[in-house]
Amino acid sequence: MNADELRALKQKAIDIRRMTVDEISHLGIGHVGGSMSVVEVLVLLYYRHLKHDPAHPDWEDRDKFVMSKGHAGPALYSVLADRGYFPTDMLYTLNQGGTNLPSHCDMNRTPGIDMTTGSLGQGLSAAVGIALGHRLRKLPGRVFALIGDGDTNEGQTWEAAMSASMFGLGNLVACTDYNRMQIDGPSERIMKTDRLIDRWTSFGWFTQQVDGHDFEALDSALEQAIAQTDRPAMIIADTVKGRDLPGIEGDYKNHNMPLTAADAERAYTYLAQLEAQI
Repeated sequence: MNADELRALKQKAIDIRRMTVDEISHLGIGHVGGSMSVVEVLVLLYYRHLKHDPAHPDWEDRDKFVMSKGHAGPALYSVLADRGYFPTDMLYTLNQGGTNLPSHCDMNRTPGIDMTTGSLGQGLSAAVGIALGHRLRKLPGRVFALIGDGDTNEGQTWEAAMSASMFGLGNLVACTDYNRMQIDGPSERIMKTDRLIDRWTSFGWFTQQVDGHDFEALDSALEQAIAQTDRPAMIIADTVKGRDLPGIEGDYKNHNMPLTAADAERAYTYLAQLEAQI
């Protein structure tokens, strides 16, 4: 990654955060924290690594993406709108009656969504099934999945981890949004998720842990993960819930919260300051 590419990615992350704040504040409430913590991962995938075509969202040979932590849908919707899967004005319909942008991702309603998610623990199992399907049908596309702290509390996640390893799914790359917070409080208090790198490694995955807001570290980790051919890969991304939102960042109560016009203005001001430093 050269300096110009890095600057472009940093700018895109600011754009996506701004769009997501606009999207949620228009409704007045939403899943703020977990949307903000995944922005760098989504930007790196959809603008650099993921093989996809917004003009042909059902292209058979595309890479597929499963947002297991479906409540981060608003950030993914911003990325999909920016990439041209649907008009950006559609973002203002978030979670309203008759919308095609529900609170959690829905493959039957939203162009560009590959799997309906939201019940934590199920997304990785779906990604394993899709990856197996790719192998059986000899499709070239990889499968990427993004899980959260809540997913790692669910037994189904570890059944999927065991299955992916046993089947040697070298076409599966997953990422944990490790912001250490859940709807009810710090993950440490609810169900310890420490030593994740040891846990995933013990399940037979190629595992790395990096700063989830550092594009260069994430990019290197993704390249190494994609290079795997005989086993699945997991990237544990250390992130901050509510990243880059003043007064909201790092507070577990931001999982689903009101986002007022004043909150949005503070966010826009701070994002503009970050933009000036790129």
